[in-house]
Amino acid sequence: MIMLAQLLLSLSFLVAVHEMGHLLAAKYFGMRVEQFSIGFPPKIWSFTKGETEYAISAIPLGGYVKISGMIDESLDTEKMKQDPQPWEFRSKPAWQRLIVMLGGIIVNLIVGVLIFISLTFVFGDVYMLKDVVNKNGGFDVGEVGEEIGLRTGDKIVKINGKDFLYTEDITKPQTLLSNDGYYTVERDGKLVDISIPGNFIEKFNKKENAMNFLRYRVPPVVGEVTKESIAEKTGLKAGDVFTEVNGTPVAYFDQVYKLVQNSKKSKADSISFKVSRAGATLAFKEAFKGKEGIGFRAMEPKDYLAEGRVAKKYGLGESIPLGATRAVQTLKTQVTAFGAVISGKLSPQKSLSGPIGIMRAYGGEWDWQRFWSLTGVLSLVLAFMNLLPIPALDGGHVMFLTYEIVSRRKPSDKFLENAQKVGMVFLLALMVFIFANDIVNLFS
Repeated sequence: MIMLAQLLLSLSFLVAVHEMGHLLAAKYFGMRVEQFSIGFPPKIWSFTKGETEYAISAIPLGGYVKISGMIDESLDTEKMKQDPQPWEFRSKPAWQRLIVMLGGIIVNLIVGVLIFISLTFVFGDVYMLKDVVNKNGGFDVGEVGEEIGLRTGDKIVKINGKDFLYTEDITKPQTLLSNDGYYTVERDGKLVDISIPGNFIEKFNKKENAMNFLRYRVPPVVGEVTKESIAEKTGLKAGDVFTEVNGTPVAYFDQVYKLVQNSKKSKADSISFKVSRAGATLAFKEAFKGKEGIGFRAMEPKDYLAEGRVAKKYGLGESIPLGATRAVQTLKTQVTAFGAVISGKLSPQKSLSGPIGIMRAYGGEWDWQRFWSLTGVLSLVLAFMNLLPIPALDGGHVMFLTYEIVSRRKPSDKFLENAQKVGMVFLLALMVFIFANDIVNLFS
C-alpha cells in the first residue's frame, strides 16, 4: 500500500504539472480550455471555474487537457466539422499552437531540474572514498559481479582507464552504459582489466541483483546476535572477532559466511569456530545439522569504514548549478538507455518498467529523499518520452506543427485524425506490453 500510495502521489503530481503547462499556455494565447483532468474517466469529482471544468478521474495513470478545436484523444470529430472559432486551437498561428504543445514538456523539464536542485540543497551527498575501501580489503563480490570476472578481494582502482574518488562512481548509470567500459582492479599485486558488458545495466533493474554485485569487505566482528541461535547459545557478544572457522583462519566476514555455507551444503553434523575477545581466544564446537548459520550480523560498514565516509552539504548558490547539471546528466543517461533499447543493445523486456516496476522502485517504506529522487527522474523521463514524434503524444503534434511552419502547409484535419488513431493504437499496444512485462518480471 505504501508503494502504491507513493506511485499515485508521484504520477498525480507529475501529470498535474504537465497538463498545467498546456493549460497555461493555451489560456495565455486566448484558447478555450474545456476540461482539465488528472486521471482518465470515469470522473470522480469536478468543479467549473470560468469556461474550464477541473476534474479528478478514476484511472490515475495519466491526464489530459481538452482544448477547443484541437484533434486529441477525445476524437471529437463533430465539432471539427463546424466552422473554426477565434478561441479555438486550430484558429491560432502555428507558432502559438507549437508553444502550447511544448508547454507540458517544458514544465516537466523545469520541475525535474528544480527537484534535483532541491534534493542537492536539502540532503547534500554522502560518499565513500574508494581508497579507504581498497585499503581495508577491497570488495566482497556477489554472483552478479562474478559473472563479469570480478573476484572477492579485488580492489577497483580505475574506471575506463581513469582514476576516481568515490565507490558510487562504480555503479553510476553512465559507467554501466559506457561503450567498451571496463574496470581496472588490483588482484594479488597485479592490475587486471574487467570488461563491462554492454547490457550489464539490465542486471540492476532488480534490487536484489544490485545488492548481489559489490559489497564492502568488513572484518568478522560480531555486531548483533540473533535470538535462539548458536551465537546466543555460546554467549557471543558484540565486538567478538572471528579468527577461525572449521580450522581455517579468517580475516573478513565474507570468509566466515562462505565457510558456514559450505558446512550447510555438506550437511555437517557440527561446526567449530574461534573468536577473539579482550585479547583472549575462545574456541567452540557446536551441533550444526539442520542449522542455517551461526546467527549473527557483522559490524556495519558505516562503523568500520567511517574514515572513508564523506558527507557534503551545499549552499543554495552551489546547489543550483550542481542540481541542474545532475538533472541534465540524468536526462542524457535516459536518452542513451532509450537509444540502446532501440538499437537492440539492451533488451526491452529487461529494460522497460511500467507502473508495477516503478511502484517497486519506490519501496515499502516511505522515504522522502527516495520519493523525490525518483519523481525527479520520472519528470525528466516524462518530458523526453512526450517529445517522441509519435501521434497522440505531444511530440507527434510538435512534428506536424513543425512541418506546417517550415512548409507553410497545414496537414488536413482528416490526416491528423487518422494519425491520432494510429498513435493511440500504438500507445495502447505499448501499454499492454509494458504491463505484461511488469507482471512477468514480478514473478521471475
